[in-house]
Amino acid sequence: MSQTNIQVTLPDGSKKEVPSGTTPLDIARSISPRLADATLVAKIRPSADGSEPSASEPPEAAKGPASMHAQHSKAGWQFADLNKPLEQDVDLRLLTDRDPEALEVYRHSSAHLLATAVLELFPETKLGHGPPTDSGFFYDFYRPTTFTPEDLEKIEKRMGEIAARDEKFEREFIPRNEGLARFRAEGDFMKVHFIEQFTKPGEPISTYRNGKFVDFCRGPHIPSTGKIKAFKLTSIAGAYWLGDEKNPQLQRIYGTSFFNKKDMEQHLHAIEEAKKRDHRVLGKQLDLFSIQDLAGPGLIFWHPKGGLIRKEMEDWMRDEYLKRGYSLVYTPHAFRVNLWKTSGHEGYYAQNMFTPMALDDAEYRMKPMNCPGHILIYQDALRSYRDLPQRYGELGTVYRYERSGVMHGLLRVRGFTQDDAHIFCTPEQIEGEIVGCMEFALAVLKAFGFTEYQVELSIWDPNDKKNFLGGDEKWELAIRSLESALKSLNIPYKTIPGEAAFYGPKIDVKLVDAIGRPWQLSTVQFDFNLPERFKLEYVAEDGSRKQPLMVHRALYGSIERFFGVLIEHYAGAFPVWLSPVQVAVIPISDKHNEYAKKVTQQLQAAGVRVHLDDRAEKMNSKVRDLTMQKIPFILVVGEKEAEAGTVNVRVRGQQQPEGTVPAEQFVARVKRLIAEKTVNLTTDKHG
Repeated sequence: MSQTNIQVTLPDGSKKEVPSGTTPLDIARSISPRLADATLVAKIRPSADGSEPSASEPPEAAKGPASMHAQHSKAGWQFADLNKPLEQDVDLRLLTDRDPEALEVYRHSSAHLLATAVLELFPETKLGHGPPTDSGFFYDFYRPTTFTPEDLEKIEKRMGEIAARDEKFEREFIPRNEGLARFRAEGDFMKVHFIEQFTKPGEPISTYRNGKFVDFCRGPHIPSTGKIKAFKLTSIAGAYWLGDEKNPQLQRIYGTSFFNKKDMEQHLHAIEEAKKRDHRVLGKQLDLFSIQDLAGPGLIFWHPKGGLIRKEMEDWMRDEYLKRGYSLVYTPHAFRVNLWKTSGHEGYYAQNMFTPMALDDAEYRMKPMNCPGHILIYQDALRSYRDLPQRYGELGTVYRYERSGVMHGLLRVRGFTQDDAHIFCTPEQIEGEIVGCMEFALAVLKAFGFTEYQVELSIWDPNDKKNFLGGDEKWELAIRSLESALKSLNIPYKTIPGEAAFYGPKIDVKLVDAIGRPWQLSTVQFDFNLPERFKLEYVAEDGSRKQPLMVHRALYGSIERFFGVLIEHYAGAFPVWLSPVQVAVIPISDKHNEYAKKVTQQLQAAGVRVHLDDRAEKMNSKVRDLTMQKIPFILVVGEKEAEAGTVNVRVRGQQQPEGTVPAEQFVARVKRLIAEKTVNLTTDKHG
């Protein structure tokens, strides 16, 4: 019987005709031995003119807790082991350590390296799952005894020994019943659950072996443990099995790995820098906010200094609303459950909402978002096309149920305030409204001192219509409007197929902070769903009734999250316009208190937030205390300053005093810095 040939297309467009069953490693060897040795993993997709994907691989193998394929398959590409037989025409990419994409598989293999070491050292341990993450990997373990820092050192050392053994990662398919029996006999209740949850009776399951270690896993993996050159275990945390507090508590060991030690050291340095900027630590140190156990987790208490910063943020946003043609609205904190049934949240979002409250007339739920309230305002009167667009903006507090294990300071909470706006407009107005939203989003970044950002356009997958509302015509209009707006503003963006919200496409703006971390905050979203559910209308020019288009838009994302990012971006050293105390005044001794009060009053009269430190302490001690509070300017006044009407200026971040200037000149300088929202404190220092 003759051998069937297939065609493999490489990234440069060249094609190779090879026998069916040829592996990516075979292709790499045919190009060069050096490439074969350097290749870590393959990416494949069916060629455009090829057949449908082969059904020879068990379908359940594409599932499972450690699968990485789902996120790539939307674009057609899938990671593949180097020894995977190719049985159809494919496009092929061979990834080496020059390809950042390969880190995902490299880190998944690093998680297996971790699990291997743990079982060799602590064989009583039971395994959960071990996925890659954006910054490394983790693995969940069940073990009655708590891992110690000394245990982590032993585990990391054993990982190095296993890497040196250069054990091959080999995929094996075994009968499902055999796999279940094996893991049950070993007491691995989590693996048993994964097999029962993610596989079907009668079909084989996918496992990976390296040495004596065997794990239920979809893969893929790099060729061997010896390819893992740089890794570090970073921390250990608790995690409930299946995220349920009623289940056993697991121990989650986190680690990171890189293609080389230099990249890893840079990453570890960035982690240390991030620790210094942790908003939870700085929030306590600077007395900005707290979370109170008696009140409950995920609920933020804004202290006076944090409250001043919040006021500046809210005032800036409301002023911008009015400048840009938005109307300020306010909606209640709880609505009847029937409203959430109409909006669809009761059916699709109930697990993220607080449980209903039974009142005398009906059941109510705390609102998880503001959009239904804005819709009711729009519906309260029949609108004409002449009334559109209607732009409603609200700084509205919402409530979402988050499990206790996932909340994180200001960044993930149960109660938060969104700078939420909803725009109702005609099809002819939509592109201009999207442009306005994007200009507004970039103005937010500029005002708060962020100079770098990334933009993503998430669109639907037209081949997966069951997960997206609306027909082709609506999606084409929406996507075209968002694309045109981005192009008209010359904003570079990345298109993400299949990642739209079910009700429409969206633009996400990720700001990049001072140490290079992206943060998802601003979003602009199209919505086909709610206008239909609420039967929204406007009277068109010809007198007919038409459905308006609706845009959701949040730019801070939430006040709490944006504030947390601000704290970390500036490491608590806020620009002068945001600083809760903008200037501190220190008299050298008690006899200079009167002049210090005079300077303080001058600053207060100019609208500057000023603190007079007239404690009976030594001057240097007071300077040290106020410096720890990261106050932008400290003014020291004594006999010479009182006689000359001057102030001695100390600027945050500078080792030496800046010098002595007339008090009026300094006041003018600070007023200018506040008005211009300047980040650099030394700008125009001479007034």
